[in-house]
Formats: sequence, structure tokens, C-alpha cells
Amino acid sequence: MSVASRLRDVRDRIERACGSVGRDTSAVTLVAVTKTVPVGRIREAYDLGVRDFGENRLQEALPKIAALPPDVRWHFVGVLQSNKAKAVASSFHVIHTLERPTQLVQIEKAARIVDCLVEVNIAREPQKAGVLPENLDKSVLLVQQCVNVRFRGLMAMGQLSSDPEENRPHFRQVSELGKRFGAEWLSMGMSADLEVAIQEGSTHVRVGTAIFGERD
Repeated sequence: MSVASRLRDVRDRIERACGSVGRDTSAVTLVAVTKTVPVGRIREAYDLGVRDFGENRLQEALPKIAALPPDVRWHFVGVLQSNKAKAVASSFHVIHTLERPTQLVQIEKAARIVDCLVEVNIAREPQKAGVLPENLDKSVLLVQQCVNVRFRGLMAMGQLSSDPEENRPHFRQVSELGKRFGAEWLSMGMSADLEVAIQEGSTHVRVGTAIFGERD
């Protein structure tokens, strides 16, 4: 399948999911995750109107950022190492994976305002990053006290499951937490479960495989 046909399918899925709960499709941003995807295929998505792209690793992202037009908004969606946080903040527009005070200290040093989301480990999976729900108050407050870190909302990853409905309670909980903290954005949902995430209020879906195919 071509990038064009895959992208068309994803956009149709987003439109149907929005329609099922009376949301406008303009309220949902598609972040095309380009981990391991070569520049040529990223350009295909760009030419089809995609302007938000996500990367997991700084070193892989830098040549892509240099190669793509300046109107692209780059989202960092991988594990954020504190010693690379300043460099990530210097190159990306949005960071989805805040979880530690040491990251904030380094982002502040970038001397530019970066939109950030606090990652929530909503399913309490020990192998996953993120702040536990009961610790969010402290984490969000620390972000809100920063000068160059603009708190936008929360990010969460669903559990790997053959049934997307299993993630609905988790996404619903993140949505409720988002209301509590005044979140403008909720980054929830990937290739397998974007419909459920949108129905529960996601504003940013992070989609890689469904657009670019299985990774090598």
C-alpha cells in the first residue's frame, strides 16, 4: 500500500471516530510518527498535507528536521533523556514525554518556549515511563512554574492489546485528569486504538505503522 492510500484510510478513521461522538475533525491533530522512516517517504506525507511529525530519537530526527520544510511542527514522542533534553527542546516544537524535574531544568536552558505534555503511566505498567496519577499534582505544578516550558496537557500510551476497547477506561481517566489540570491537549491513541482515544477526548493521535507500514 502507498503512503497516500494509508494516509487516506487513517484520515477516514479519524473522521468516523469524530463523527461518532459529535466532534469536529479540526479538533484532532494527526502526528505522523516517522521513526525509521526515510526522508523520501516523509516527504510523501508532507506533500499530502501532513505538517505534524513525531520522532523518538534526537539523532535520527536531526537530519530529517534539516531536510523537511520549515513549516513542519516536530513532536518528540520518545523517552526523554535528561542529558539530551536541552538539545531536544532546541529542535522540537512539542515534547510529549515529560516526567522528571531534571528534564525541566535542561529544557529551560534552551531559552525558547516549548509546548510540553506530562506523560502519565495511566495503566501503572512498570516497564513504561510516565508519572503515576497520584503524583501528577506535583509534576504539573513544576512545569507551570517554568519560564520556557509551556504546559499544554497530558500524554498517555495505551496497553498493547488485540482489543482497543480495553484501553477505553484508561483514556477516559486521562481525559478526566486533563480537565482537572486544565489541559488543552491530550496526546492519546496510536495506530491500533486511535478511534477509542478520539472518542474519549484525544486531541493528538500518534500514528506511525498505519501510515508508513511495519517498521524494519
